[in-house]
Amino acid sequence: MQPGQTRLAASMAGALDLSALKARATAPPAAPGAAAQAGAPHVVDVTEATFQTEVIDRSMQVPVVIDLWAEWCQPCKQLSPILERLAAEGGGSWILAKIDVDANQRIAQALRVQGIPAVKAVLQGELAAEFSGAIPEAEVRQFIAALVEAAGGQPAAAADVPPEPEDPRVIAAEDALQRGDYDGAAEIYTDIVTAEPAHPFAADALRQVQLMQRLGQSGPDPVAAADAAPDDIAAQCAAADALVAAGDVDEAFARLVDVVRRTTAEDRDQARHHLVELFAVVGADDPRVVSARRDLTNALF
Repeated sequence: MQPGQTRLAASMAGALDLSALKARATAPPAAPGAAAQAGAPHVVDVTEATFQTEVIDRSMQVPVVIDLWAEWCQPCKQLSPILERLAAEGGGSWILAKIDVDANQRIAQALRVQGIPAVKAVLQGELAAEFSGAIPEAEVRQFIAALVEAAGGQPAAAADVPPEPEDPRVIAAEDALQRGDYDGAAEIYTDIVTAEPAHPFAADALRQVQLMQRLGQSGPDPVAAADAAPDDIAAQCAAADALVAAGDVDEAFARLVDVVRRTTAEDRDQARHHLVELFAVVGADDPRVVSARRDLTNALF
């Protein structure tokens, strides 16, 4: 490993604070927004102004199912009550976000809605699944069940239970990190996430360890390399990794938001996915992430 890489990895090692990850994992879920329908706290009316908060940000905690509808749409009037009833039954394990496509045409365009009713599921800031048309309730239930299972398989309140403090797997991962064995730590955390998808902090720890692995594979000065090749998307992602490791989080986010803004197709998707990954590394509740998510939404829409 080059000296510059060693410094970056050492800097990131200090950022891997498992106690902070545990605290973040066990924090109570955010209260429903003011847009929640009266008497239905898990059903939210969403507009362009609230899309970032009610859909993107919320999806970092629980799945968000978007119901795209219009007043004139008769099939919507069949599907929407089913979704609302299932959201109430879900008890907070997922959120229903209702979007009137006539009043929010930019959202409909951004989500590439070609017909309504249309349902799209968002998980961890990403589109995870979708369907269109007024499908039978049994199929809607299967769709929701698969989504909740993918998110951990538990209602939000139950998923916030921390692991046993003396979990030998976590201790082994911590020991590997102390030795600088990032590959070993990544393997352990991968095994934990595979066995327990709803583990409160293993997925976050794995993302941070993977960042350190990427740093170990980058050149001695990733930022300079990226500045010299502005159209090299992989180089821009490596530079963002290095900036996050060095503590320049805002600069890292701004760099990738700029790439998203000025590129298209696969290049844009690569930069966006990498940015979302770094959001998860830093933490969804971090003010810098909240601000950058807003910038990303503006760049995309």
